[in-house]
Amino acid sequence: MSYYKHHVFICTNLRADGSQCCQQCNAQASRDYLKARTKALGIAGKDGVRVNSAGCLDRCSEGPVAVVYPEGVWYTYVDTEDLEEILQRHLIEGEPVDRLRLPD
Repeated sequence: MSYYKHHVFICTNLRADGSQCCQQCNAQASRDYLKARTKALGIAGKDGVRVNSAGCLDRCSEGPVAVVYPEGVWYTYVDTEDLEEILQRHLIEGEPVDRLRLPD
């Protein structure tokens, strides 16, 4: 068994040349939101959920993006409502959110 039940990486990359990147979609604020929500719900940490920033995940045109391990499920999202749905359905209930899922 892994240390965390789910490990979420949210791309917070900012490209210096101004080309499309996740940070242009307020990815850091999204990461902060999801991290705070997991803590507030008491599911952060060992045997629970870890939310981390990631550098470029190389899917900028589909962004903003996040990936959940160990399943390797890739998501895009628009707002905190989308993040909340990922949190409730995938991270808590264990069911990936198909409408936000990116192809592998």
